[in-house]
Amino acid sequence: MAINVITTPGRLSSAKSLTFASTIKAFVTPSLPHLLSPPKPLTSLRFASSPPHLNLFRFAVSRFHGGRIVTMASSAPGSVNKPEEEWRAILSPEQFRILREKGTEYPGTGEYNKLFDDGIYCCAGCGTPLYKSATKFNSGCGWPAFFDGIPGAINRTPDPDGRRIEITCAACGGHLGHVFKGEGFPTPTDERHCVNSISLKFTPENPTL
Repeated sequence: MAINVITTPGRLSSAKSLTFASTIKAFVTPSLPHLLSPPKPLTSLRFASSPPHLNLFRFAVSRFHGGRIVTMASSAPGSVNKPEEEWRAILSPEQFRILREKGTEYPGTGEYNKLFDDGIYCCAGCGTPLYKSATKFNSGCGWPAFFDGIPGAINRTPDPDGRRIEITCAACGGHLGHVFKGEGFPTPTDERHCVNSISLKFTPENPTL
């Protein structure tokens, strides 16, 4: 498991950054990895394991950069393996139909189709972060659309008929939807990740501590 702390660019001065990094290290036991980069004005930090006393950790992070924080669990690619019976027990019938049986929700009905709040979209099955809200756009297709995913979080596999490219969570294999390219949308990648809302769980950028 990993914890991402995403800060607001420009909100941390160098002096505050040093205090911020020292405060974080106070919550990390010596057996856990240190910060991956030296103290500096920060946009994100990643730990290879959850820090102890997570609520106190969140408070410290909030204090030093104005309360803008996203914490989320992430998993290594292919690391979440469960038998289908266990998935059926922990997912709702509709989640199981789409995530595990590669179903599709009706267009225009998904919870996140027209949501454009700041935050992170995680896999509804295993919690792995998949998409940043900054990559979401209004395609008018009836499903949430993203022009790019978080690097390494999403696998692409041609459908058996070769007509479409399926996208799945790289950690648990959960079905997300399909990706289309060259449709002419004015996005940096000219791609549309057409994703079922039910395959996602949105984490707002400012969760209540």
